[in-house]
Amino acid sequence: MISFIVESIFRKDRSFFDRFDRKNDHCNYFRIFAPSKSTIKMNQPIPASQLILNNEGAIYHLNLHPDQIADDIILVGDPGRVVMISSFFDKIELQRQNRELVSCTGYFNGKRITVLSTGMGTDNLDIVMNELDALANIDLKTRMPKEEHRSLNLVRIGTCGALQPDIEVGDSYVATRYAIGLDGLLYFYEKHKEVNETAMRDAFIEQMDYPKDLPLPYVVEGSKTLFDRLAEGYYQGVTATAPGFYGPQGRTLRMHLTYPENNRKIEAFSYQGWRVCNFEMESSALYGLGKMMGHNCLTICVVIANRVTEKFAIDYHPYIKKLVLNTLERLSN
Repeated sequence: MISFIVESIFRKDRSFFDRFDRKNDHCNYFRIFAPSKSTIKMNQPIPASQLILNNEGAIYHLNLHPDQIADDIILVGDPGRVVMISSFFDKIELQRQNRELVSCTGYFNGKRITVLSTGMGTDNLDIVMNELDALANIDLKTRMPKEEHRSLNLVRIGTCGALQPDIEVGDSYVATRYAIGLDGLLYFYEKHKEVNETAMRDAFIEQMDYPKDLPLPYVVEGSKTLFDRLAEGYYQGVTATAPGFYGPQGRTLRMHLTYPENNRKIEAFSYQGWRVCNFEMESSALYGLGKMMGHNCLTICVVIANRVTEKFAIDYHPYIKKLVLNTLERLSN
């Protein structure tokens, strides 16, 4: 039996078949899946080619065992920031590294915390989030999901570019309440329908006059609990997660943009009092995958550039340190 998974919510004046590309015999948001031998049945062990472990029995990319991660995890893109953050720990329990994925678990003010580098982009977050969830909620020996769910608190600390002229660079921070994904990642997972804020998504598409040939955006709300706990004193708003640093964020070096007005339209977007404060490259995957998996997620970024005023903070490292210490203090209280 063939199942049809259809994502076809468009603007009122746009029919479903407007998105069908007959020349290339495909449709961006209409997918036909035949049954696959790789389909996982929840009452059977997860195959070795899908739940991949190394020769030590650790999860493949992160190179970690389940007991080596804390319930509170700080995510950073840069592996060097793991070293910086862990330098504030009172005690270090474990350090691991595989490729750009560096981790350290230790204690700050008696609170067990893991710091983990993810690298850049939603594709890396797809790896990190799935493997963290596997460590929390799959028995790696039996390859079966655990009966009792373990929920993680995942806080991303990073840098971003502001999309509003009033947001200064440097000693300036944005806490993300909603993330708009411009990458399309979430639509590969069936549960996207349960977490996608479609009303905001549709308003974004309409106000942007969003191009048909770009991936369908999605919107996910972050953890209200972590937001209330960690976001005080920062700019609070919507973050646009781009699938790249240059063209997808409106930067031009030697190549022209297909849609040069996109940044201006994103800047002007408004929904129920919320505006898009910044660009970055990870939050939509963090929020979307985290929410589908039952984890609490929040992103807080230092503003190192303003894409409207074209300002850039060359020496932003003191502000990263300030944000790190503030986050560690709030997490441990």
